[in-house]
Amino acid sequence: MEFFRCHRDRPGSMALWRELAEEHRSSMDRYAGRMIARGPALTDDGETATGSVHLVDLPDPAAARAFASDEPDHRAGVYWDVMLRRWRNALERTMWDSPGGTFPAARPGATGSSCSASDRGGPPTSPCRATGTS
Repeated sequence: MEFFRCHRDRPGSMALWRELAEEHRSSMDRYAGRMIARGPALTDDGETATGSVHLVDLPDPAAARAFASDEPDHRAGVYWDVMLRRWRNALERTMWDSPGGTFPAARPGATGSSCSASDRGGPPTSPCRATGTS
């Protein structure tokens, strides 16, 4: 079963994020064989990370909830919110299956990217702390 996890970082959490970077990488390494794509969500400048996105193939919703909630940054309070949803990998490949490490462009002139996000700043108007699946 494939899942989409997106989270937004809590404002002012960058120092904690840096402190936990190695622990986060080790946690993600446990899912290396199941990861379809992953990467940062960015502000409009394309440089400032505001969260991240993970597309992962896991056995069931319980495993997806564990993936989302057991992650070190989540446990430490780096994230403002986490969204976890069922997802379908229609391309049937990972971001590492193509040259350059991104999905090939879906249409002429498009850049290869698995997904992108833009954050307009500030906390969400209705924070979603639950990690449910739909």
